[in-house]
Amino acid sequence: MIENIFQTNWTELLDVTLRATVSLVTLFLITKMLGKKQVSQLSLFDYVIGISIGNFAAEMTINLESDYLHGILAVVIFGIVAYFVSILTMKSIHLRRYFMGTPTLLIQDGKLLEKNMKKVRYDINDLLEQCRINGYFDMSEIKYALMEANGTVSILPFETERPLKVKDMKVKPKKEGLCANVIIDGKIMPHNLENFHKTTDWLKKELKVKGYEDISDILLATLDVNEKLQIYERNLDEKIKNVLE
Repeated sequence: MIENIFQTNWTELLDVTLRATVSLVTLFLITKMLGKKQVSQLSLFDYVIGISIGNFAAEMTINLESDYLHGILAVVIFGIVAYFVSILTMKSIHLRRYFMGTPTLLIQDGKLLEKNMKKVRYDINDLLEQCRINGYFDMSEIKYALMEANGTVSILPFETERPLKVKDMKVKPKKEGLCANVIIDGKIMPHNLENFHKTTDWLKKELKVKGYEDISDILLATLDVNEKLQIYERNLDEKIKNVLE
C-alpha cells in the first residue's frame, strides 16, 4: 500500500489538481453569469444545460488525455447559449413556452385530471405528496392544482378553505419582520443578536427566566422584532408516529 503511494505519478496528480481548479473556476463564472435561476428550481432546458456543463467539467478534470482547453470551450459555449436563450425567452412568450414549458392543470374544480397527470408522468402518490408539502392533507380542500414549468405544484384551495386574512377581520396587525436565529444547535449566534441590538448576557438572562440553565439543551432559538423569544428544545426521545400510505 505504502509502495503504491510512492509509485504514484505525481505529475498526473498535479495535472488533475490544475484541471479541477480550472473547471471549478470556469463553472463558477458561468453559473455567476447565468444567475440564481440556474441553481434554483430548473426548467427542462436549464436541467439539460446543467447536466451537460457538469459532464464537460468532470471529463475535463479526470480525462488526462483530453485537452482541457476544449472542455473549457464546451462549458463556455453551453453557458453562452443558455444566457442568450434566457434573454430571448424574456422577450418572446412563444420561445418561453417552447424552451421553458407551460403549467399543467392536475386538479380542476376539485376533480383529478388523470389525463394531464399521465402527460406529466405523475401518479396519485406523487400528487398526494405535493399536496402534503403544500400543507393540504385533505384533497377535498383543493379547488385547483397545477404543475409549474419547473416541476413544482401550486395549489388554490376552495374559497371556504382559504386562510382568513387580517384585512378581512378589520384589525390592526402587529409589527412583523424577519426572525433572527440566536441559538443554533446549542450555540449562541452573537452576530444575529447584535442585529437586533441585543447582547449575549441579555439572552442568557432571558433563558434563565424561562427555566433554561444549559444552552446545549436548546436546538434552536429565534427572536422576532417584537422581542419574542421562541425556543425549540432537543427531543431525541420523542416518539414518532408512522405516516400512512
